[in-house]
Amino acid sequence: MNDEQIINLGKETFYNEAKALKSIADQLSNDFISVIRTINKSKGKVVVSGIGKSAHIANKIVATLNSTGIFSQFLHAAEAIHGDLGLIQEDDVVIVLSKSGNTPEIKNLVTLLKSRPITLVGLTSHTKSFLAKQANYILHVPIEKEAGPNNLAPTTSTTAQLAMGDALAVTLMHVNNFTDADFAKSHPGGSLGKRLYWRVEDLVDQDQKPLVNINDNIREAIVAISKSRNGITAVEDQGILKGVITDGDLRRMLFNEVDFKTTLVKEIMSENPKIIEKDALATQALEMIELHKVGQLLVVDSSQNYVGILDFQDLLKEGII
Repeated sequence: MNDEQIINLGKETFYNEAKALKSIADQLSNDFISVIRTINKSKGKVVVSGIGKSAHIANKIVATLNSTGIFSQFLHAAEAIHGDLGLIQEDDVVIVLSKSGNTPEIKNLVTLLKSRPITLVGLTSHTKSFLAKQANYILHVPIEKEAGPNNLAPTTSTTAQLAMGDALAVTLMHVNNFTDADFAKSHPGGSLGKRLYWRVEDLVDQDQKPLVNINDNIREAIVAISKSRNGITAVEDQGILKGVITDGDLRRMLFNEVDFKTTLVKEIMSENPKIIEKDALATQALEMIELHKVGQLLVVDSSQNYVGILDFQDLLKEGII
């Protein structure tokens, strides 16, 4: 098999699956609307179940729904009859995934579910299957053939199931006016969550707070900067921040052949340092850094006591940028 044939096989898989998804989208029925309305008004949770490859897709759908504010749980169809069925409660919406809708495990599960006060949704390729006939609503994902050779390995069918799950999640987001802030509540560790919730104090290493007095000899500033990872030290006068000295200031001092023995900190420091309170949002710190074109900010508490230094690299490392 040559390189061109390999590329063409890859393309064919994409084309076949894309064609199937377009066909499913064009055939989306009123049952889709009913499922959205039912989930939206339900006092219970959404349970998504399947077996085999469909179980993996069900797990992903659950993860997506949870991340978009819809309380969901996964139920393995085979484990359900061995005790896990207990997680299903009154008013739950149960979505069962099965291409054929006729496997023994699915039939057993559906029979048990029908005796409970829940809404059953069948996500299947066959509207005449046992699952479809028993379901309150059908999410139909018709598949002519799988993308792989001999129409065997689940490929197009599982892609279709996944896309239907995404369609449910995205539609529910719009119906519920789901915002960036809502999303961040479920993703506080992600970059979006950090931008919305992280504060300056979450980024500052308070063990790194280089500081010299305004009347110190410049040697003290060199020592302070050398001990700091940020290449900067704050300058204070009687507890009040007055300026900063950076490693750039020291290089310029050397270029000007300043006498180390007699030069004081106040003679080379940059006055009016850029200061931010530790309770400020990290995004506010980023805006301030970009506005003033500086690499660091001095961080203080609500009483204006020096806390530490926020470096541009700290924001970059945590994905705030």
